[in-house]
Amino acid sequence: MSISERIETAITAALRRHQGKSAPPRLGAALYYACTPGGARIRPTILTSVALACGDDQPRLTDAAAASLEIMHCASLVHDDLPAFDDADLRRGKASVHRAFSEPLAVLAGDSLIIAAFEGLIRAAEIDPVRAIQLMAILSERSGMPNGICAGQGWESEEKIDLSAYHRAKTGALFIAATQMGAAAAGQDPEPWEELGARIGEAFQVADDLRDVLLDEEELGKPTGQDDRLGRPSAVSELGVEGASARLDAILAGAIASIPSCPGEAMLAEMVNRTAAKLAPRVKTDRPNS
Repeated sequence: MSISERIETAITAALRRHQGKSAPPRLGAALYYACTPGGARIRPTILTSVALACGDDQPRLTDAAAASLEIMHCASLVHDDLPAFDDADLRRGKASVHRAFSEPLAVLAGDSLIIAAFEGLIRAAEIDPVRAIQLMAILSERSGMPNGICAGQGWESEEKIDLSAYHRAKTGALFIAATQMGAAAAGQDPEPWEELGARIGEAFQVADDLRDVLLDEEELGKPTGQDDRLGRPSAVSELGVEGASARLDAILAGAIASIPSCPGEAMLAEMVNRTAAKLAPRVKTDRPNS
């Protein structure tokens, strides 16, 4: 079974547990809508790739971790799109959850997905209790305060924003979770994997800042020009298009150099290069002449 097949199977199984005859059908439908069809599934793919590089001796635990991480990511997107935050009409090329189902159901869907993410890891504790607890600790640290995606969203309400802390929390946190959870699922020390996740996360954020400026809504699958409209800090506003593009190249090179020694080190280098190919070429292709 391929990595993508493993991920989709695990996510479907996790969501199915939140359906039932006594469950409100529209909220149940909103959970599926928020998570399927998926985007690139970059975070769970990184998690599974790291686990494979470290031996993947408990694949069921790896799959549960990958599903939980992606479900948490999807929950954050549902909340990000709400009128109180981005007020976005589109996500992944279709109507955002609050547009398709109503704002109250979107709030409940996001909340339910957060709970589902941790429930999946609780259920996985029967496979290996110690590793499952470690996975829960990593996911909670990278989802809440002071270093998780909640902190990232919170920076947007501050008068003065620390751009590095903002990007590391808002975007980098779940990428750090991906590399650390992949190592933990395979029974390895997660700490040496933080830098790789942070670098991939920073690359993703810089690329997203560039795409927000250079691509149109149809290509991006969500509203464009959000950073400028909402007055957010971005790599483009700070460095310009050319500077941000150069920064992206440097980050990706550093990411490969930061891969910890492991049996699948070469495979992970290829994975980072594939990620770079998804991020960089379209930005460079669409870059306006200077």
